[in-house]
Amino acid sequence: MSTQFKVENYTANSFVMVEGKKNADNFYIIMKGRVKIAKENPVVAEEPYTILGPGDFFGVVSCMSGHARLESAVALENVSLISVENDKFGLLIQKNPAVAMKIIRFFSRKLREFDHAITSLTLKHSGIDGPEHLYSIGEYYLKKRNLKHAIYAYQRYIHYCPTGQFRDNALEKLKTLKAPFKAPDQPNLKNMNRTYPDNTMLFCESELGDELFIIQDGKVKITKVVDEEILLAVLKAGDIFGEMALLDNKPRSASAISYGNVSVLAINKSNFEGMVQAQPQLATRLIQLLSERIWTAYRQLENLLIRDPLGRIYDTLLTQIEKQKIPIEYKKPHSFEFGSKELINMVGLSQVQGEALIVQLLEDKNISMGEGKLVSTDMQDLEKTVLFYRKQSILERKREANKNR
Repeated sequence: MSTQFKVENYTANSFVMVEGKKNADNFYIIMKGRVKIAKENPVVAEEPYTILGPGDFFGVVSCMSGHARLESAVALENVSLISVENDKFGLLIQKNPAVAMKIIRFFSRKLREFDHAITSLTLKHSGIDGPEHLYSIGEYYLKKRNLKHAIYAYQRYIHYCPTGQFRDNALEKLKTLKAPFKAPDQPNLKNMNRTYPDNTMLFCESELGDELFIIQDGKVKITKVVDEEILLAVLKAGDIFGEMALLDNKPRSASAISYGNVSVLAINKSNFEGMVQAQPQLATRLIQLLSERIWTAYRQLENLLIRDPLGRIYDTLLTQIEKQKIPIEYKKPHSFEFGSKELINMVGLSQVQGEALIVQLLEDKNISMGEGKLVSTDMQDLEKTVLFYRKQSILERKREANKNR
């Protein structure tokens, strides 16, 4: 492998990677020695630092997502590292598909941890439910008169929980809906191409699954029921979804519903590794997707760690700019595609608290409102403001930790 890729050597105690550095276009695989990975402000779901050794990798998230480095890396002793540039990733997979599988599995586990932490902090509830939860989903859709989705959830509940406490209720509901229970169709493993008409549930949150999907044509809504149905994303041709259940055997964390007619490619556990080897671009796309999701989840957790709610509002604005990978420059303006109401919802504040904070936000000479949309007249100033609030929160937590010693 090293003949195709650059090998870099670092002496003990030297920095390999610095947190916050932008335009990072490579990641590292350790050949020899140990490296310490640390963050200035570790998020809830993480250890304060990690020690990595030969065969381990780091820097993949920033390299494959195109965002700034999330962590620093310091050589604990003299180390030799393979440096892989993002445009050489496909070549790496062809030579060593096991590396791609290792990264994908690690990412899926990391994403689950982050999702769990975010849900616990924001909803005070773990958010990872087993198939027993399918009955509640059925009840929700029945109440909303969305009979198609209610039938799907009830049928899956009976299939996965044949002796569950609500089995008889679910059977009765299906009878009333003139939809007698039938086990889910067994997918044809040889036919990976599937088509679904509009408003069809491809899978429901909390059910078990062992397939990921790539959209060939059309759109898919990703939703989750938390008191109400929340729209998490609308995916289009080329997007991948459902990979978490395939990679780590956990129940689905959200539902996928066709938005218009849709054609998908379904990939299951038995053909996944073969597909990665035969089509390196699939693994590259999947790792780019997981990297972007990890970056987004990490920024959400960072946001939740900011104590001052006004700081969280500023940070949410900065995140929206960073998501689009817009270069942050001095005095460069940016117009957001949303107004104050949407911003309050993004931060998860009550309308009353949010409106009072928006008044404070608009006192900033570099933030204004134009035609109902928010505008930052100086992105660099916005970034500096966010760094101030982050540092303030770090100092507060350190003071509290010292008091408790």
